[in-house]
Amino acid sequence: MDAAASLIADLVAQGVRDLVLSPGSRSQALALAAVRFAEEGPVRVHVRIDERVAGFTALGIARETGVPAAVICTSGTAVANLLPAVMEAFHSGVPLLLLTADRPPELRGVGANQATIQDGLFHPWVRDQLDAPVPGDGDWSGLAERAVAAAMGARAGEHARPGVAGPVHLNLPSREPLSGELPSVAVTPGEAPRRIAGEPWVLARGPRTVVVAGADAGPDAEELAHAGGWPLIAEIVSGARFGRQLVHGYRRLLRRDDLGGRIERVVVLGHPTLSREVAALLSRTDVEVVARHRGGEQLDLNHRTRGVDAVSVAPGAVDRDWLGAWLQASAAEVVDLSENAPDPEGLASTDFAARREAVRAELDAVRRPLDRELLVDAVWRATWPHDRLVFGSSRLVRVADQVLGGKKVPVHANRGLAGIDGTIATATGIALASQAAGAPGVTRVLLGDLAFLHDVGALLLPPDETEPRLQVIVGNDGGGTIFDALEVAASARPADLDRAFYTPHNVRIEHLALAYGWEYQRVTTRTALDQALTSPRGGRQIIEVPLPR
Repeated sequence: MDAAASLIADLVAQGVRDLVLSPGSRSQALALAAVRFAEEGPVRVHVRIDERVAGFTALGIARETGVPAAVICTSGTAVANLLPAVMEAFHSGVPLLLLTADRPPELRGVGANQATIQDGLFHPWVRDQLDAPVPGDGDWSGLAERAVAAAMGARAGEHARPGVAGPVHLNLPSREPLSGELPSVAVTPGEAPRRIAGEPWVLARGPRTVVVAGADAGPDAEELAHAGGWPLIAEIVSGARFGRQLVHGYRRLLRRDDLGGRIERVVVLGHPTLSREVAALLSRTDVEVVARHRGGEQLDLNHRTRGVDAVSVAPGAVDRDWLGAWLQASAAEVVDLSENAPDPEGLASTDFAARREAVRAELDAVRRPLDRELLVDAVWRATWPHDRLVFGSSRLVRVADQVLGGKKVPVHANRGLAGIDGTIATATGIALASQAAGAPGVTRVLLGDLAFLHDVGALLLPPDETEPRLQVIVGNDGGGTIFDALEVAASARPADLDRAFYTPHNVRIEHLALAYGWEYQRVTTRTALDQALTSPRGGRQIIEVPLPR
């Protein structure tokens, strides 16, 4: 109990503010210390019965705040359930602390209950790891400072690069009795830790350059493009899709010899994953690629990419001919999904035929059924800078990347590995963090039906915790139609494609919403969707949008 209370206190002193807890016996001292500190105010505790959900909830909190969130769990398979979130955090460069309870050394490898090989379990994906001593054999002092520093980018383990954030694993064994009287420990909350950054690489003027913003690039990419006077190719998940240099329809323009074919240098921020055209560009050996470090793996598709900690632009004149050619071509690629304006003259006309046609046009607009393009457009238009938008790894994110225009909106997506898992839990963590201390805004997560079903457990929230403002918008086409765009759709037999890839289902999403205590709406028209998005009924809401296969 002394060791657990001191460790939690030390984490608070290092700036940690959020602990995500899953119940268990071996971790009971840590759990009791966590909830006691939460009662006293220095930290927030979020309880989840499913460790996979807990891991992704912590990931979402750390994504939004940039500060490590800690996950506490018991021993055995509980620890293994953290692996998907750990892998995503490693590849995305998100700081995360794993506090896993364990058996003492004498109970390992002898068939003891709930004992497995936990030390080194996350070895390839953590910035640092430590199998702590059993309290009494040694102490846990200094662990918090070491763990937070490593998570924020200090060089630590063999896989760690300085300046790159990521997960850290503290394996914490203990002997029975596992809990008792909680000691009184004074704690002074510390300031939020800062990510360690290196010296910037200065980009010289001259080469025909484009800036590519992938997932987690953030506004820095737009600022760099503006400073350099370079075209900005910003994925929808980048958080950088705005500004004067933004290129619309970038896929088609990259295929053009007079534009994409003339690129001499690419500066990459974030992790681009949504288009084959960008991947092909970054694989070219005749193009200089400069990539700012983000995740645990360096971006190096052409095997000659220069990885840097930060970038800046040398003084000099902007190549206006190069920038102008891109922006002129971009203007012709803008997609306008807005409805035609009402015809006030027709609606007020004394000519019956003219008024009838005007009314019919209005009714057609109101009754227009939703498709994927209209769905992503409605969500994009409803979201503003005080909101948060989370994209799942579904077909909808690729549609959004193709058709949506520029807007300065905070966007999140688990694109480090682009897994289908943990989307709702991640969005919940983002909502909890962004709405802390009464901050305004709604967190919207846009995903397909399979991604939704994969994370149904994340719908369960404790009744005694603050309910986040969260809208889960499910584009339901009854299966995994993202495979339509892959080679298998042309090579497999229809029956095999359906069974092994589309995996169709008949789940009643409204019944899941009822069971987990969420508000539910099913909408089929753009007008109804706009109303549902902007007039939420409650804190947690599921909006189902049926889509054609």
